[in-house]
Amino acid sequence: MRREVTLEEISDGNLYEANDMVKADCQDCQGCCDCCQGMGDTVILDPYDVHRLSRGLGKTPEELMSTVLELGMTDGNILPHLAMKGPQERCVFLNDKGRCSIHQIRPGFCRLFPLGRYYTEGGFKYILQIHECKKKNRSKIKVKKWLDTPDLKQYEKFVLDWHDFLIDVQEVFYHTEDETLIKNLNMYVLSRFYYTPFDEKEEFYPQFYQRLETAKELLKLEI
Repeated sequence: MRREVTLEEISDGNLYEANDMVKADCQDCQGCCDCCQGMGDTVILDPYDVHRLSRGLGKTPEELMSTVLELGMTDGNILPHLAMKGPQERCVFLNDKGRCSIHQIRPGFCRLFPLGRYYTEGGFKYILQIHECKKKNRSKIKVKKWLDTPDLKQYEKFVLDWHDFLIDVQEVFYHTEDETLIKNLNMYVLSRFYYTPFDEKEEFYPQFYQRLETAKELLKLEI
């Protein structure tokens, strides 16, 4: 999501890398689940998130989309996000005790929080958002330990490549008034990267990049 703000407005002003220590550890968020409710459509999922949920819950992407996920628009892209339910808009995966019922397979957005990503030319750094988490007295933890994600280098490359691809898609949207083209491109991205399951017997990333290369070729025809 494109945000027209400065680092000083939303963060402690520092840029972090995976091996840096950052004051983000909420001590298992004991007694607090504020970040799991009232989030609207902001917990946006990437293809790896949906693949991980699909595999972990034993449901097809289509089943997830019709139950626990919803579609929303972000900078022109139609993308899935976690559904929030009830008067408090609680995450559908938040249990009665205020704990995450899918913690082991939680989306990247949830693993990142209260950190964020600051994209630069050819990469990104991590930032500590200062207005997002109400927990006080957080302790320091290494960024990569906080993210708790296997093959972090490969994951970071995937995150950057997916981000860049969505920016390229947005550029098509910004330079056309053809509503049919916009709709068809959004449906293609959803079908190609979300609704069509990735083979669970094969590694995710090679499959993703095969699809990405095909999608990039399609974009060249539209630009």
